[in-house]
Amino acid sequence: MSKTLTIKQMSTADRPREKFVAHGPEVMSNSELLAILVGSGTVEETAVDLTRRMLADCNDRLSVLQQLSLKELQKYKGIGAARAVTIKAAMELARRRLTEEVGEKPHIQGAKDIARYFSPIIGHLKHEEAHALYLTNRNDVITHQLIGKGGLSETIVDVRIVLKGAVMNDAVAMAFCHNHPSGSAMPSRHDDILTTRLSVAAEAMTLRFLDHVIITENGEYYSYSEEGKL
Repeated sequence: MSKTLTIKQMSTADRPREKFVAHGPEVMSNSELLAILVGSGTVEETAVDLTRRMLADCNDRLSVLQQLSLKELQKYKGIGAARAVTIKAAMELARRRLTEEVGEKPHIQGAKDIARYFSPIIGHLKHEEAHALYLTNRNDVITHQLIGKGGLSETIVDVRIVLKGAVMNDAVAMAFCHNHPSGSAMPSRHDDILTTRLSVAAEAMTLRFLDHVIITENGEYYSYSEEGKL
């Protein structure tokens, strides 16, 4: 049987809990924080070594780790069902914390605000989703609405549904956002055509069309407005 190394059995430098208490979470690495959730390693490696390896396999990106399934997490020696659930639960809490900020109905000043608003909602998804964002005359968020879901590379959008949502919510302005699971925020020809259709339809209804923003799970975004294409 493999003997596990507990936090207390690690060297002082590898005791993330003690470091957390003494210095606070701000000075800790992602692998050290994750090791606190894991609790112990195996006879071959400490909890910190284990979590460092896990993150390395995810290109040191928490957004990639978040996408791992329970089964994929349990492929790591030392990560059983209970620890896999603990990791997934922590990731979900972090996502919900970001979603709470969306619920606070922020003021939209530009593309960066739109990207920040939708990042916790669709940025991590492995499929495309398109959402409309409905705004007041002062660009305060009224609500957002899912317009369509797609596969890895394209989503079918009905412009009529977008405009109906604007009318139903008494919106004066709107923006549009969808994600690219591929990791590249660069628009496709389909995205260009959709943006033109949205812009023309909004103008016909005297509805201000602020932007069409494309986001990725790594935080990058493309803004038609910032690129001068609106």
